[in-house]
Amino acid sequence: MHKFTATYTDLYQINMAQVYFQQGKHKHKAVFDYFFRKLPFKGGYAVFAGLGTLLEILEDFRFSKEDLKFLSDYGLDSEFLDYLKDFKFQGSIYSSQEGDLVFPTRPVLQVEATMVEAQLIETILLNILNFQTLIATKARRIKKSAGDQKLIDFGMRRAQSLGAYHASRAAFIGGFEATSNVVAGKDFGIPISGTMAHSFVQSYDDELTAFQDFAKSHPQNTILLIDTYDTLKSGLPNAIKVGQEMKARGEEFKGIRLDSGDLSYLAKQCRKELDEAGLNHVKIAVSNQLDEYVIRSLKDQNGPIDVFGVGTNLVIGKPDAALDGVYKLAFANDKPRIKLSENLAKLTLPHKKQVYRIRNEKGELIGADAITLREETQIDHMNHPFDRSKSLSFSNCSAEPLLSKVMENGKRLVKSKSLQDIKSYSEKRLSELTDEFLRFENPHIYKIGISDRLLEERERLRNHYKN
Repeated sequence: MHKFTATYTDLYQINMAQVYFQQGKHKHKAVFDYFFRKLPFKGGYAVFAGLGTLLEILEDFRFSKEDLKFLSDYGLDSEFLDYLKDFKFQGSIYSSQEGDLVFPTRPVLQVEATMVEAQLIETILLNILNFQTLIATKARRIKKSAGDQKLIDFGMRRAQSLGAYHASRAAFIGGFEATSNVVAGKDFGIPISGTMAHSFVQSYDDELTAFQDFAKSHPQNTILLIDTYDTLKSGLPNAIKVGQEMKARGEEFKGIRLDSGDLSYLAKQCRKELDEAGLNHVKIAVSNQLDEYVIRSLKDQNGPIDVFGVGTNLVIGKPDAALDGVYKLAFANDKPRIKLSENLAKLTLPHKKQVYRIRNEKGELIGADAITLREETQIDHMNHPFDRSKSLSFSNCSAEPLLSKVMENGKRLVKSKSLQDIKSYSEKRLSELTDEFLRFENPHIYKIGISDRLLEERERLRNHYKN
């Protein structure tokens, strides 16, 4: 797919990097936090995705000769361009595990590198992590509605251009079982699935012959789209005839697909007639503007649907379209750094940090993550990040550290995980949350707090810069 070179960035990153270089600050060490401020879809959690993609890109994130020529024509300093010839990310990254559940305000990932390195990777980091986390979260919500029914990503044609590629990856992490996206299937090891278009049926003079030819060409994977003309009067009877012909040949008719109309009603009628024809094994797949709410409604109506094909609403992350992830400086040149704001919710947290997930004496989640200074290892109390009147104490609890070093000197420290392993891990983490956090309407708020020491440091810096 797309070759990501170091010009996959915003111009202001390069502009700032040139100033750092000219002022001799390009080797100063910096720490940046990646986090987001609001959960997508008014939900109770987000599924972290995109880490594997990011680490793979960063291992070979350089400026090509063509990049440098372009930047020279733009007018950048020649000595700075000579420096960029050898640019390579050689920093460290501390991160949550891909597939874990993440929540607002707390660092999801930290970058430690030189100022230039940390600045030049900001845009691609946000581009990859914001998008894949959004789509994985949407996919997990859809999976909650679908339950044991199979989910297939049909979104490639409606995605924002090449976004379809990483949307398929994220959707699989979030719970989908297959994709229609062939290149994503090839590159990421995702099972691929597909049927036929209405145009295939329309290209024939009669529907039955179209079905018969398709079945002969794909005897192991015959799924017929039956709503081109009349679902119950034409499509279904012709599909049943083909199914019986296949049965006589010792082949197995796999399924039918509905792409329009009253999906619950049509599925019930199709199931009845398929069963009466001795085709009990044939699966019913549906598509057409599905999302977690439509699928929940179809399930509530007891529609006998086996497979849901979800497209547009999945891959564009409807209705949110973007995760508001940000990348903020927390430490530079051996000093903690802070960004002030009249809006308390936009105050940043200084210093190198760790995040702990709190569990009770039974090992169960209490619904809280605590942000601490990195050197802190004991915590039994946390403060609301922005409301000084709120705090939470927890005794007889354990604290699970969530940020671990995944990259050092620009090289991954752990072997790349398969998407199936990431998905399984994500499912395990999700199973630890109670239903109150998982519901779509008014979910419980997962608590995020900061340690006493981190609060003191933030207030010290806040007062210093205000005065």
